[in-house]
Amino acid sequence: MPKPEPNAGTVEREYGVPIPGKILPKEQWAQTAYKQFPPPAEAPLDFAEVFGRSAPLVIDLGCGNGRYVLQSALARGDYDHFACDLLPAAIRYATRRANQRGLSNVRFAVKDAESLVRDWLPAGTAAEIHCYHPQPYHDAKERWRRLLTPGFLKQVHRALAPGGLFVVQTDCPPYWAYMKEILPAFFEFHEQDGPWPDAPQGRSRREILARKRGYTVFRGYGLKLDLSAAEVKARVAALPLPNFKTRGVGSELDDEEAED
Repeated sequence: MPKPEPNAGTVEREYGVPIPGKILPKEQWAQTAYKQFPPPAEAPLDFAEVFGRSAPLVIDLGCGNGRYVLQSALARGDYDHFACDLLPAAIRYATRRANQRGLSNVRFAVKDAESLVRDWLPAGTAAEIHCYHPQPYHDAKERWRRLLTPGFLKQVHRALAPGGLFVVQTDCPPYWAYMKEILPAFFEFHEQDGPWPDAPQGRSRREILARKRGYTVFRGYGLKLDLSAAEVKARVAALPLPNFKTRGVGSELDDEEAED
C-alpha cells in the first residue's frame, strides 16, 4: 500500500527537534536532486547554469539528511546551496525534504566530498564551505580515508572566494586537536563557543545525536587567508597527515551513522 502524502503545513521532527521549514502543497514542491554530473572533460561545474542564476554559493560536504542546508536555504533565499553525501539513503531524505519545502536554491548530489571540491568546484567560487562531523575512521588501517588532510584543505582554500568561510564541526576530540593544528595554516581560524546561534539544538542530525549521548561537540570557522600558490604548497608540505589515534571516541555513533 503506498505511503500517504504528508499534509501541507506539517512540521516534521527528528529526535524531538523540528526539521526546518514546513511541507508545502504539492504543487509548490521543487526538484532538488542533481543526478548527472557532466563528463570529466567538462568539469568544473557551472553553478550559474545549475541554478539558473548567479548567487553566492554555499557548499555542504557530507550533508547527511540535509538539516543544515534546509535551515540555511530557508533563511537565505539569495544564496544557492549545493550539498553532497556518499550515502544515497541520506541524499534521498535530504532531497525529499527540500523538494517538499519548495527550495529552488538547493541541489543535492550523491558524491564524495574530495572529488566534488577537487574536480567540480571552480577556483574562487564558493562563499562558504561547511563540513560537519567528517568520519574519523577509528580503524588504523583506514586512517588514510580521513577527509581533512593538508592536501584537501589546499583544495578548499582554492575553491573559496577571497575571504570565504570554512566551517567545521566534530565530536571526536583527537580530530578536533588535529583541525586546530592545521586549519590556521590556510584560514584565520576561530573556535565557536557553544552551539551555533542559528541552531541552538543542532545544525545536523549527528550533532543532535552526539549531544543526546553526552559527547562534547567542537565547532570552528575560518576565513580564507590571502596566500600565494608557493605559500600554499609550502604549508601543505610542512603539515602532518591525520594519523592521530582516536581510541574509539564516538565509534558506536559513527557505526550507526554509516549504516543509516
